Amino acid sequence: MSNTNQAKHPSQRPDNANRARMLISCPDRPGIVAAVSQFLYEHGANIVQSDQYSMDPGGGMFFIRFEFDLSDLEKELPVLQEDFARVADRFEMKWHTFRASRRKRLAIFVSKEDHCLLELLWQWQAGDLDADISMVISNHPDMRELVESFGIPYLHIPVTPDTKAEAEKQQLEAVVGKADLIVLARYMQIITPKFIEQFPNRIINIHHSFLPAFVGGKPYQQAYQRGVKIIGATAHYVTEELDGGPIIEQDVQRVSHRDNVEDLKRIGRTIERVVLARGVKWHVEDRILVHQNKTVVFN
Repeated sequence: MSNTNQAKHPSQRPDNANRARMLISCPDRPGIVAAVSQFLYEHGANIVQSDQYSMDPGGGMFFIRFEFDLSDLEKELPVLQEDFARVADRFEMKWHTFRASRRKRLAIFVSKEDHCLLELLWQWQAGDLDADISMVISNHPDMRELVESFGIPYLHIPVTPDTKAEAEKQQLEAVVGKADLIVLARYMQIITPKFIEQFPNRIINIHHSFLPAFVGGKPYQQAYQRGVKIIGATAHYVTEELDGGPIIEQDVQRVSHRDNVEDLKRIGRTIERVVLARGVKWHVEDRILVHQNKTVVFN
């Protein structure tokens, strides 16, 4: 194993030093936006972006994302959080605040296919993925040289039916406290409920089909046999229900009877890497709220 000092990209964003984000979900009723906006104004915050969505203005759930600047954020944000509890209680809010300058730490899990991993590495290297990559973990040794060329630690933890429990123990020891988000970049192993409990709505998987169709293995073979005219990929949060977690992003491309299984796989790889990268980017920028088994994505 390599050491697990996370790789940090030099392109930190100094303009984010005093920027924070607030995500809110609550029952819809009049006055929510006004109350939050007034509260932020009274605490000296300048709102730079605001997004909102109502499932049903007559009594559904309401979702808000505020991005704001606040002078001396490190000192003032705890005060703001303590005072906001009164507003939150009045509107029955579930809410979270995040410092934009605190980049989320990623642990990327991968098996033998490299296209999704490479897209994340390229975007991180270009400064387009505002996160730190703590490590890449794989059940195969194949990508060690590639990953370490980026200065990122690579952990090879073999997994067999007999060693799965021990392998998971090693994985958890590696990531707990060192990663904020787990990204399954075509990691071809089932994640157990014990692992999922440690990272609720913080494990993103790329499924190589347009869910909820063609779940499980060999989706391109299934698609070919059904003669589909559109194929796609789905990024979703991992839950105990296999391929059934909240969907974050999807995309598709048209295909025809002229495309064989290998053609579908080749086309699908491009869709997979783009869809996964989008989902990860939106998560690390605090753009996703989860409600039951659905997501609201302010992208």
